[in-house]
Amino acid sequence: MSKITPIRIGIVGTNFVSDWLAEAAASLDCVEITAVYSRAQQTGDTFAQKHGIPHVFTDYDAFLASDCIDAVYIASPNFAHAAQAVRALNAGRHVLCEKVIATNSRELSEMIDAARTNRCVLLEAMRPSFDPCIALVREQLPKLGRLRRVVLDFNQYSSRYDKFKAGEIQNAFNPAYSNAAIMDIGVYIVHIAAKLFGRPRRILSMSTLLHNGFEGSGHVLLDYGDMKAELSYSKITESVTPNLFVGEDATLAVGKITMPTDMRIIYHKGSPNLGNQGKWEEEIPFAAVDNNMIYELTEFARLCREGLYENEYLENSVIELEIIDEVRRQNGIVFPADDEAVHAKADYLATHGNIDNAHKEEESL
Repeated sequence: MSKITPIRIGIVGTNFVSDWLAEAAASLDCVEITAVYSRAQQTGDTFAQKHGIPHVFTDYDAFLASDCIDAVYIASPNFAHAAQAVRALNAGRHVLCEKVIATNSRELSEMIDAARTNRCVLLEAMRPSFDPCIALVREQLPKLGRLRRVVLDFNQYSSRYDKFKAGEIQNAFNPAYSNAAIMDIGVYIVHIAAKLFGRPRRILSMSTLLHNGFEGSGHVLLDYGDMKAELSYSKITESVTPNLFVGEDATLAVGKITMPTDMRIIYHKGSPNLGNQGKWEEEIPFAAVDNNMIYELTEFARLCREGLYENEYLENSVIELEIIDEVRRQNGIVFPADDEAVHAKADYLATHGNIDNAHKEEESL
């Protein structure tokens, strides 16, 4: 059997999310991290030495023109995603872009157009979308009978919120970087709803805004006709409630939907499935991994090898951004990047601005 030639990836951004991706890539044969781009030479050198990466670039054009990369992983702040991705796609590089993939639907449309024009893969690095546990959730849904209610809950108290309350506003709580709870935390459960159930009929939402206009938390109700999905997300509170998929015959309870820790079905009295094992509850076994970025990297490599620049994942991201756009509209959440004049300048800011320390928010914090 011939050995698969790995997809050579260059990393944009040197924060801890990039660390996780580099660690995941090191365990796979299908990808190889061959370069890193950073505005600061020292920052790039430090990251490269940490992960054994052979090439460091401080010029984005030289980075994209290099013959040492096939693809780019973008882990810069949200506002820079579209500009950096479009330039990479126009340079003939595949793009794996961190969540949230773009500030708004307009930016995402530009990214998709560039991917199609250049026949390159564009993929949102939405880890639960590729985790086998989410596929397992889909497999369990028929056991529940007619699905009536879904409750997706992701409330993660940010490690930076204490400093915010003390008067220090870090980038993770700065709307200027296209940051908000819906963009940093809520995007996960919005994407899961889009992936499992598609485009909702109606969207109702409420947000809690902090003193600087930053959205700290929010609630979204998605109308799917006979089924309603309730989404709760936050960077300023913590939650320990399970995620629920409630059917007429049974309820599926899932812990930590973005990286499931446990899964069980609670059958209702009279459920036709109850007699199978004679139990009220059924544990659904699965093998969790420490770093589920391995799944998105494996699928990204496959799409690149097979030239599948048209793929199902793009539609999931499109619906995700449609929902987020409407949530923002209903709650007055506006970013500088929404202005087309500001958006036109983002290319320069993304490649020359001081954004190396603009860390992304993640649920592990």
